[in-house]
Amino acid sequence: MDEVILVDSADKPLGRMEKLAAHVPPGTLHRAFSVFLFSAGGKWLLQRRAAGKYHFPLLWTNACCSHPAPGEGTAEAAARRLREELGLAASPALEEKFSFVYRAESGATGLCEHEFDHVFFGRCDRLPASPDPAEVAELRFWDPAELEKALAETPEAFTPWFRIVCGRIAEGPS
Repeated sequence: MDEVILVDSADKPLGRMEKLAAHVPPGTLHRAFSVFLFSAGGKWLLQRRAAGKYHFPLLWTNACCSHPAPGEGTAEAAARRLREELGLAASPALEEKFSFVYRAESGATGLCEHEFDHVFFGRCDRLPASPDPAEVAELRFWDPAELEKALAETPEAFTPWFRIVCGRIAEGPS
């Protein structure tokens, strides 16, 4: 049984809960992370979530995201999921840039995200050769101008947390 770390609005741990139970509306606030990868040329590596994902299936989003397990550090969990989902080692190491709290419901599945999300940046210059098909339907690099246009024209094609983070880093990775 996968569990998430329940937290308060300051990210102080309050306990644990089974992962899917935490995603039943109205959602229980829990710790999460989102990894954003950029090429040397400034392109963003995005994944389209697999059709079988329990919420927000087939939407475009950042390179990977998930939840640390109880007793696991958030940076360690981010590096672990990068290996599991994309087969990538974080090199250079991932760097935490900021965090935020958000809540979003998935119309496709009826589940809810209510997360204290830690955002990490890293580098990737090649498409991963063997992403996990249970997690990833498609991978591609997006030019920032192309991504900005797609977000403006079809915001519903992207996950809610991705749209929030893009608004915070609209000037590009730093």
